[in-house]
Order: sequence, then structure tokens, then C-alpha cells
Amino acid sequence: MSEDRTDLPTLDLLEDAVTGCRRCPRLVAWREKVAKKKRAAFADQDYWGRPVPGFGDHEARVLVVGLAPAAHGANRTGRMFTGDRSGDWLYRALHRAGFANQPTSEDRGDGLELTDAFVTAGVRCAPPANKPTPEERRTCRPFLERELDLLDSAEVVVCLGGFAYHLIMRILTTRRTDVPVPRPPFEHGGEVALDGLTVLASYHPSQQNTFTGTLTEEMFDAVWTRTRELLEG
Repeated sequence: MSEDRTDLPTLDLLEDAVTGCRRCPRLVAWREKVAKKKRAAFADQDYWGRPVPGFGDHEARVLVVGLAPAAHGANRTGRMFTGDRSGDWLYRALHRAGFANQPTSEDRGDGLELTDAFVTAGVRCAPPANKPTPEERRTCRPFLERELDLLDSAEVVVCLGGFAYHLIMRILTTRRTDVPVPRPPFEHGGEVALDGLTVLASYHPSQQNTFTGTLTEEMFDAVWTRTRELLEG
């Protein structure tokens, strides 16, 4: 299947296109270098070393959007937010809120299942220093746009971090007439109510944010509590 296809009719076919993508030479080189060099703690593991597709319930009403796979997290395990501290925070919170069947996410075969939630990212390859270039962001954006098309049951989009928030708002601005102008700034707990869709903003559960107390579990849980309220309201 051509990696240039982003108008695919199902999420399964889109996943195939994502995992086969080699459009960004810098990202391809970096993700494969990391997969070969490995971290000492994971030296006996086979790294995924490819773009990481979205993960979760294909009928989800909640879309969760992050930045990009971690070099030794999802780039190793092949599943979004799996195998690193950010994922530990995310899936614990999703479990507490009733969106995940277990609080841990270690590898693709660990039995984790999501209900009513789908987790993805704006960039699908692990970038050097966790900083994709503007061109790499633009190149990867059609994958997220197509997920938005195919997840047509979505009622809430939870954006983890400023990058995800601004990306989602830019995409929605091109598709809808009810996005506020100027767009509301990113802030933790921020909420943008549109017709049939609400965008919620959260600080990213990165180690930098969680270790410094910028994001606490209470703050993070409040986002998922609000998500539940919106679905049930």
C-alpha cells in the first residue's frame, strides 16, 4: 500500500499506511538508529523502530492526542504512550476514569484495552530531542486529519500539551466555522465548546511536568472527570 495514501476508508488500513511511512529522512534515520543502539535496560528487546499508529476503540467518543512517540517508549514497544513514564501516567488516569481495563501499559501484548477512547499523536516517529521540525509536523498531519474523519463518533478531543492543542485547533479551523477567533490560548483545563465537539487541554504528562509538580495526578484526573461529564451530559 502506498504510504502517500491518507484517504483510506478504515482505521486498520490507515494503520498500515502509518507504519509503512518513510517520508521524513531525518526521522527515519533517528528512529532506526535508536532501535539498533537501544538503551541498556532494554538491550534484550526488539525495538519497533517504525512509525507508531493510533491505538484504542474504533468507535471511541474520546480522542486523546499527544506530541510524538518517545525514543525508548513507543518507538520501542510500537504502541502509543507505552513503555515510558508519560504512558504510566496516562493509562493510570484512563483506568481510573473507566476508559482502560488496566492501569499499566508495558508492551503490545500486555492485554491493555481501551473503551470509548482512542490515543494518537501529531507526529508518528520518535524525533531527536523530542522536537520534530515544522516540515515533519506538516508531513505527518494528514494521518491525524484522517483519524478525525474516521473517528466520527468523537465528542471530546483531549490534547496533551500545547503542540497537540494548537495542531487540533488549526485542523478544526480549516473544517468548521464555529472555532472562536482568535483561538483561545492553551492552558491546563482549558475547554473549547463547539457544535457537537469539545476540545479539552491538559499539560502533557511528561517527566518534566510531573517531576516538577507542574502536572499533578489530581490536576490530570480533573481533565478525565470533565471528559466523563461531557459524555454523560
